[in-house]
Amino acid sequence: AQLSCLARLLADKNLTADFRSFPPDLLLFFDPSEVRPGTCREFYARASRGSLDLLQRGSPERKRLLRGALTCLGVRGSRLEPQQLGSLGALVCDTEPGSIPASAPAILEKLKLCPALTGPQQDALNALLLTADTAYGHPSSWDLRTLQDLGPLVLALNQTTLSLVAEAAREDFRRSMAAAYSSQGRSQREKPLILLRALAAASASSHPRLKRSADRCLSKPITASSIEDPLLTTEYTSEQFRLCLSNDVFIENLVTLLDQPFPTAYSQILKEKVDEIFPLGIPKEQLKCLGSLSELYTEQEISRWPVTSSDTLAALLSPSGAGCEGSQAQQLLSRYQALGGSLTGPLLWEIGGERLCKLQEEQIQQIPAEAIGTAGPLNISSCSQSKKEQLYRKAREAFAGSPGPYYCRIQLYLGGAPAEDLKDLANAGVAINMDLDTFLALNPAELQKLSVTDVKNLLGKNLRELKKAEEEPSVRSWVEKQFQRELDCVLGIDLQGGLQEPTATTTTARPTTSARVTLVPTTVPPDPT
Repeated sequence: AQLSCLARLLADKNLTADFRSFPPDLLLFFDPSEVRPGTCREFYARASRGSLDLLQRGSPERKRLLRGALTCLGVRGSRLEPQQLGSLGALVCDTEPGSIPASAPAILEKLKLCPALTGPQQDALNALLLTADTAYGHPSSWDLRTLQDLGPLVLALNQTTLSLVAEAAREDFRRSMAAAYSSQGRSQREKPLILLRALAAASASSHPRLKRSADRCLSKPITASSIEDPLLTTEYTSEQFRLCLSNDVFIENLVTLLDQPFPTAYSQILKEKVDEIFPLGIPKEQLKCLGSLSELYTEQEISRWPVTSSDTLAALLSPSGAGCEGSQAQQLLSRYQALGGSLTGPLLWEIGGERLCKLQEEQIQQIPAEAIGTAGPLNISSCSQSKKEQLYRKAREAFAGSPGPYYCRIQLYLGGAPAEDLKDLANAGVAINMDLDTFLALNPAELQKLSVTDVKNLLGKNLRELKKAEEEPSVRSWVEKQFQRELDCVLGIDLQGGLQEPTATTTTARPTTSARVTLVPTTVPPDPT
């Protein structure tokens, strides 16, 4: 949020032309419309070296950045040429899946810059590799060196592609991955572990399984030393995992086990063991360790948890822990509040805007305004209108201050603002320069109450963007309530569809049998505006 506000201030001072003196991370927040055509290639090449994760994937800001880059580079259609790929850099991570097979082969090297590919992008990547029309050749010809050269792209390979790789190459790569896995921190292990299981599944599919008895452990008993083995779940079926993991080893290594990203079938076994060992309820210290295991608990089970501390709640909601979601998160928060807990700023950050929107209005009402002020930016776009209004009132109280910095902080909550407050912003005497996405997210009912001058003052330098959105229902409805002459004179962006002002007219009085015909001029006074 601070970077965004800083970029806005720099743009207002017309410093966009001096972008070479700013770090790439800051350039991500510049308005693409301010970038000069003559230097746009250099601008986007520099901006692409910034940390794209600063902008939420799929956010309007990130989409605008890619659109601006594609326009600057003259991209037509899906194909990206080598020179265009060079300027796009990591921005290629947001391109449509169809661009992957349609572009020059060099796109594979740029895709290595992506922290993660979407499902459709992964499908397109695998389809491209299966054509053998890349520098890596057909998967059946790959060896250990080829798999290593693929770098992070190997994490996107599906089982179909992996099954075509020679078994010896798969096994060599699996062992090298296992060695690297053991040296990584726990937060870095999830993706490699998924790949290790995919490699094991590809190998298993080529070997028929022996029918085994399910009433006793047929492998080596699981010990403390074998729990962190990345190949553990590839060496034990889920049933053998249950039979070979004793309760004593489980309870002694509870934290380590619950920190592992096990497949669902294995996680279910761990849950059963937790419930077996703690039949009267899970203690608070063990609750903090549940991590992704908490996803398997029902709302009724969660309603009995002793969630009395903010630390416990944060651990169960943590994104890195893949904790409770949806109705489970709602029940968890209800339980925490019922036991006297208060939602603080750091907790709201852990909850996130999407989960916050799923709370009941009564729960939102209990959130203190100061918590909103210290929570950081929360995306509440998925909230109902009444919840947006609740959160806006709290944010207004928390962020009250000078208009400039105030707008930067209140911006995400303006979807709940009444027209009176929007008018105050428009007439505060400070350049707001509201972006189009924020404008379109305003309450449509309140938008209709704004005057033409209000809208002009709110949008500021972004006023011309409104023309692009004139077919949006809320904008169209607003335009139809304004006089066309005022739209033309005040805005001057060719918005059409406004009201025509009344003009002087002449009417004829109806004659009667005893009266003669007379002409009565009737003049309608013009609107004061």
